Amino acid sequence: MSANDKAQTMQPRPVSESKSEMAEIVLPNDANPLNALLGGRLMHWIDLAGAMAAHRHSRQYALTAAIDHLDFLVPVHVGDLVILRSSVNRAFNTSMEIGVKVWVENYHLDQHQHVSSAYLTFVAVDAAGNHCHVPPVVPETDDERRRYEDAGRRREIRRAELERRRKLQADL
Repeated sequence: MSANDKAQTMQPRPVSESKSEMAEIVLPNDANPLNALLGGRLMHWIDLAGAMAAHRHSRQYALTAAIDHLDFLVPVHVGDLVILRSSVNRAFNTSMEIGVKVWVENYHLDQHQHVSSAYLTFVAVDAAGNHCHVPPVVPETDDERRRYEDAGRRREIRRAELERRRKLQADL
């Protein structure tokens, strides 16, 4: 990569450049015996949606490093349409926090319901698996600025929890 290419890839990017959306129809193979979407399948789709935003922002390979928390708020059934929207909340040195929000659309009843939200951490890497720097994020709306600030607080919580677990493990 030339110096000019490298400089261009480090230019700050607005959140809007990372926004991604994907849709999936829940098929019988995606469901449990009660015809409800398997949680693991939804987690897979969330990971894919997050990866799309991470790739768009970093313009690098991106690996999932962590997911903070996941609640399943309403059931999703065979035949429902699942909409996943993702974007980068904040970029750090080589990592990015991605927010993914999931909706279920029942197109027969013209209803939309919030299914789940997740925060994932992705790390940018090159083809050899070495960490790569990622460009800063430029939040442009009030909501993007709030998510940017919240991502910084969540990062501190994640770091403190990791340190706590390391200390516990060292005491074993």
